[in-house]
Amino acid sequence: MISLNELTNLANKCTCGNHHNDILIDEVVISDDALNKAVKYIENSQFEKVVIIADQNTFEVAGKRVSELLSDEKIDYCITLISANNQGDVIADEEALIEAMLGIPQNADSIIAVGAGTIHDIARFASYKMAKPFISIPTAPSVDGFNSMGAPVVIKGVKTTYQMHSPIAVFADINVLQKAPKEMIAAGFGDMIGKYTSLADWKFSHLIAKEPYCSLSAQLTKEALNNCVNAVKEIENGDKEGIKILIESLIQSGLAMLLVGYSSPASGGEHHLSHFWEMDFIKEDKPQVLHGAKVGVSSQIILDLYKNNVLDLIGNQDQLKNFSTAEAKAILDKQHEIITILELLPKPKEIANMLSMLEGSVTPYDLGIEPALVQDSLNKAHELRNRYTLLKFWNEHIGEHQYV
Repeated sequence: MISLNELTNLANKCTCGNHHNDILIDEVVISDDALNKAVKYIENSQFEKVVIIADQNTFEVAGKRVSELLSDEKIDYCITLISANNQGDVIADEEALIEAMLGIPQNADSIIAVGAGTIHDIARFASYKMAKPFISIPTAPSVDGFNSMGAPVVIKGVKTTYQMHSPIAVFADINVLQKAPKEMIAAGFGDMIGKYTSLADWKFSHLIAKEPYCSLSAQLTKEALNNCVNAVKEIENGDKEGIKILIESLIQSGLAMLLVGYSSPASGGEHHLSHFWEMDFIKEDKPQVLHGAKVGVSSQIILDLYKNNVLDLIGNQDQLKNFSTAEAKAILDKQHEIITILELLPKPKEIANMLSMLEGSVTPYDLGIEPALVQDSLNKAHELRNRYTLLKFWNEHIGEHQYV
């Protein structure tokens, strides 16, 4: 994984011409004794009152040990456990955000997020709104958002990502992560797999809609993706090296987002489908599905659309010339470059094979997602974000894609 110093140096030399955020993370520790080092960091930072934000499960996994270590060092702390909904899920929605903020005393000087993606989203949002720094302690290698600025939360039933702030430090304890349930490890891999299509969408949006693009951020994301894919066997075995590579890949992906200040490097059409499904599950009061599990499945659906239908369309000059849009004309100018991007994408079957190795979800059926919802998401999910993805281009020019 790239070091913070190296990232800063590369960012200073980057020629993309876009704004780069300062990397305000003091340190990223990935080790067998990261929990001890987290408390040592808190002590050295002279924080006098800290708040542990967790849920019932993540507190048992790591929060309890953190609280014991804080007590040993005589550091004052309080605990805020975010409640599950009636389906047993912790959701980053208005209720959870208010619960978190009410649990943070005014005299608290730092917050510790102990959990996976949802707890981090809640802690990031609440800490930013209350002007408190937060420290990240992941309990599962399940998402890439631990160290990013983005907080995807559900407001009035709509999944929206707010740019808040990054943690001031990340402490990933391999012993904790290694004990995470297999489905959460597979979900982390699924979230990384989504970078195939997110990177394609980001480059496409830059070429066709002039959206900002940073080759450094893209390269960081691609390296993280490749490292993860190349270690699929080690991750399958669940050994320390495999888990270490997975969490390093997730954190590096988060750094790529942090650098540019938005999620485009890691989130494209595949994430839009995932968000659409999540919002439907909330609306229908269904038990939630892990974010990365949804992304692993949605990536295959998007790959199938991009490598077949979209590739055929972009390769058809006569059909493109029939469209009067500026985007279609721009595609004609960049046709060969876009075709190359699409041809280099893996086949859906390759993704399915890797997810199967990790005992992850492979099909919408595995997630309890009906074909009608998949069809609906393919036609409407592009509206969730103001980004010119290949999914958006397809819907604006062709319309309904029949999901089989």
